[in-house]
Amino acid sequence: MSDRSLTRAEAEGRAALLTVDRYDLEVDLRGLLEGERWSSVATISFQCHEPGASTFVDAAGVVRRATLNGVALDPAEVAEGRLPLRDLAADNVLVVAMDTDETADGQGILRTVDTDGLVYVWSSFEPDEARRAWACFDQPDLKAPHAFTVHAPTAWTVTSCTAPDSVVDAEDGGRTWRFADTPPLSTYVVVVNAGPFHEIRAQRDGYDLGLYSRQSIRAVLERDAEDLFRVTAQGLAFFGERFGSPFPQARYDQVFVPNLGGAMENWGCVTYGDGILPRSEPTPDDRSWVAVFVLHEMAHMWFGDLVTMRWWDDLWLNEAFASFASTWAMANATEFTDAWATFLIAEKLVAYDEDMSPATHPIRSEVPDVAHATANFDGITYYKGQAVLRQLVEYVGEPAFVAGLQAYFARHAYANTVLADLVGAVAEASGRDLDAWTVDWLDRTGADTLSLGGGELVGTAPDGGLPRPHRLDVGCFSWSGDRLERLARVPVELSGDRVAVTLPQADLHLLNDGDLTYAAVRTDPASTRTLLASAGALPDALSRAVAVGTAWDLLVRGEAAATDVAGCLLDVLEKEDSPAVVEPFLDRAFALVERWLPSAAQPEVRARLADVAARVAERPGLRGSALRTVAGAAAGDAHRALLDAAASDDTDLAWRLLARRAELGEPVDDAVAALLDRDPDPEARFRALAVRASAPAEAGKAEAWTALLVDREVPAGGAVREVSSRFWRPGQQELLLPWAHRWFDQVAAMPPGGLLSTMSLVRMTYPPIGDDAVLARAREAAAADGVPAPVRSMLVMGADRLARMLRARSA
Repeated sequence: MSDRSLTRAEAEGRAALLTVDRYDLEVDLRGLLEGERWSSVATISFQCHEPGASTFVDAAGVVRRATLNGVALDPAEVAEGRLPLRDLAADNVLVVAMDTDETADGQGILRTVDTDGLVYVWSSFEPDEARRAWACFDQPDLKAPHAFTVHAPTAWTVTSCTAPDSVVDAEDGGRTWRFADTPPLSTYVVVVNAGPFHEIRAQRDGYDLGLYSRQSIRAVLERDAEDLFRVTAQGLAFFGERFGSPFPQARYDQVFVPNLGGAMENWGCVTYGDGILPRSEPTPDDRSWVAVFVLHEMAHMWFGDLVTMRWWDDLWLNEAFASFASTWAMANATEFTDAWATFLIAEKLVAYDEDMSPATHPIRSEVPDVAHATANFDGITYYKGQAVLRQLVEYVGEPAFVAGLQAYFARHAYANTVLADLVGAVAEASGRDLDAWTVDWLDRTGADTLSLGGGELVGTAPDGGLPRPHRLDVGCFSWSGDRLERLARVPVELSGDRVAVTLPQADLHLLNDGDLTYAAVRTDPASTRTLLASAGALPDALSRAVAVGTAWDLLVRGEAAATDVAGCLLDVLEKEDSPAVVEPFLDRAFALVERWLPSAAQPEVRARLADVAARVAERPGLRGSALRTVAGAAAGDAHRALLDAAASDDTDLAWRLLARRAELGEPVDDAVAALLDRDPDPEARFRALAVRASAPAEAGKAEAWTALLVDREVPAGGAVREVSSRFWRPGQQELLLPWAHRWFDQVAAMPPGGLLSTMSLVRMTYPPIGDDAVLARAREAAAADGVPAPVRSMLVMGADRLARMLRARSA
């Protein structure tokens, strides 16, 4: 019988009935060195406000024994992951001993055996996976201190939310680690990680900072340690000052673990999938992404951990705020000063695409149970939410926004809140009534369209109502030689469906200059022509990003030809020198060539892209970023010669070049074997798999398919993305169409696993190859009974994206 998902009504009832005083958790990991068993004994001290009442504790494992106030409970009564608790006293002590052997599929716990035979274990409990590790009241608003005692093999290091108080040899083998009490925390933000980690520590500004990785990538961690320590210290200082509340404990650890897709904001001990650490010399974009991850998870220490949403309908408060705060910190406290331009091209455009699909949803939505909460782990929650928060800052002013945040954290530290608590604090600080603003921005779907013409700005809403209130700028640019210079930036506030705008004469009026609001924008026809033909002449990275974003929206909505948008991107790349956006622009241009261009136009535009990227590679600091695109788009002997020379000491580039050669039908087996021998990356075998998947041959496709979707052995995150992208190659339509149909059968029969990893797998492997019959299969699959809500959302979004690409290819 499957474990039941907690409903909102059940959570509200349990929160009204109980106060949890503390968790004392004893965890035994010694069974994981040679086997799959994680064992725990949870001692939960809690109060019941209605003595004599009944409730349940979450226990999604094999309960060995349990007592309530010294009276034995019957483990046979556990059903659907719940142990009934009857006739509660005013003060209670519950003790539950529980085992789980399900440590291989990432449902809360993952045990990994590395290529060198060493074993590592991590936990990740969002949204309700803590119940799989130990008995608990697994909901965000029953916060309590946690004290951990962990028994582990002698050679292992254990990390948790706080510093260890003691580490001693255990009488029955191994070592026992005891950790200081945490502050009151939700069950989903505590952690236990263990293994023979490589550890690096540093003292920065009064903080004790730790970095951990598996031994097989210790050289990578050592290479990046100084960057990681620097960004961590910068973030802690920035957030502590802006939030008016320094992070309250000295120890702050970051653990890079195998086969974790993304990262998790555990209090004081963040875990990251170690795929975010590039195995070859990092490009500027690689370094930027690592900084984004570090600052996003760090922002959660305040927004999510210190102050936690009461229920999952306010998930966006956690994720959107952390996304906003990471870019805010990047732009203001680190070397990555063009971070807002990176956000627009790499992330915000994802939100626009998802928001126009049939699977769109409000930023804030009803969440009847925890299973539905995970459906909102998407670009709308993260990136649209981030953009809306940026618009809020513009609407009320940054000083008022900061004052509101500081009041919010001061009032609600270690407690739970609802949206009105945050909005009320910002409204109080700004003197603006935000009730209507909140409804407009958080409870309505889609993006407004803002159009400039006839001396006014006109807004239309996708639901037929009035547009949301918008505070934005119009940039006015005129030619000066071969550059467009900004003559003026005109602020505009739209509070109805139109507003008069007085603008100086200019060659280009760039709507939403500075990217302050979230909307589809349409400037006047003359400006649109200039934008598509000459966006590269704009004076800064963010204005160029706004121009490219506008062009991309025209493409996705069917209002501009893919060839015209390709011309816009290539014009920008001919001139772009900001490391923050070069690689995102290159990636978007490459995606356009592969997935959006009509097949007849692909060879010419691909060759031009490779030529442009080769010229970009000559600019200081951009060689690595540009050569990745040359490898993917290589179209002649000159490109091959450039790559052969560069790939001799760059294994990442060498793998990319081999994949391109395989895609073109060249024999590469000997080269793959040789590169495997010299690549120290423990995941190199999956790079080899991606090369074989690139070839126009059934054998390579079948091998990759089995690894990705049957055995699910490809590590989550970047490795899945790479193998999948190499599987679905443009130009192999006839070979791949049967596989596209088969994909929907495979997803329907996919065995259970961690829901977030399953969602990621569905999203990353969705077929970008198809025809009308594949689209019909996609819609049929999304409408089938029994499809989990999060997976259904991924299917619907994927079908909409494929339909738009097919339309663009046929234009």
